[in-house]
Amino acid sequence: MKIKRQKQAKKTISFYKYNFSFRQPFQILIDGTFCQAALKNKIQIKEQMPKYLMGEVQLCTTNCALKELETLGKQLYGAKIILQRFQVRKCPHFKNPVPASECLLSMLEDTNPHHYFVATQDHTVTTGLKKIPGVPLLYIILNTIVLDKPSQASLDHVQAVQLGELVNPAQQQSIRNLKEEQGIAQKDGERRGKKRKRKQSNPNPLSCLKKKKKGVPTPPLKKTEQGEKRKRSRHKRQKTEGDNVSAPVVANT
Repeated sequence: MKIKRQKQAKKTISFYKYNFSFRQPFQILIDGTFCQAALKNKIQIKEQMPKYLMGEVQLCTTNCALKELETLGKQLYGAKIILQRFQVRKCPHFKNPVPASECLLSMLEDTNPHHYFVATQDHTVTTGLKKIPGVPLLYIILNTIVLDKPSQASLDHVQAVQLGELVNPAQQQSIRNLKEEQGIAQKDGERRGKKRKRKQSNPNPLSCLKKKKKGVPTPPLKKTEQGEKRKRSRHKRQKTEGDNVSAPVVANT
């Protein structure tokens, strides 16, 4: 069963590597519910997570997730101690903490640009994660860590990219980098609505030429039928004053 589970995990990781450019070390974003489940099932996250994902990992959390465990009291004290050992990533709610579920979803934005794995037992978070393409989901079932299969949103996104309807995140980032290197990166709304002025150009010299008059077409020659002699046209010579004209003889009566 363990070998089968690792084969499935390897296949899923390859899917995210190839289609969403995931690379080691894998960043695992963890909340308090996952730490509580690991404590209850006696799972050593730091030891078992790299073995299961077959690579280096960086375990991290957010300030909102830590604040939430502090407010819940002594029942989750053990989960709080585990979560404090991980790296704390900056979130936009430092001054005004929000629930951990809301904070985790905000860290992923619309396309998971930082390539986070998310480890949680919160049903609200998992429902929201499955709507975002390219988010690997980890949870604990029967004393084991499980990497969920790619969501339908991820599959649909990959299919759209293959059909040429979308550009995958890696290609989008490479396009942005090329624009920045060439100095043609533009801000949002910049150069919108502006019309380019056409340069005044000289007229085409061929259009300035006078049109040639069409010649009168020559009538086609009449074809003679076979066996018929062709008639010659004789032109009469006009008489001039110098020509000798013989006058008629008149008889005397």
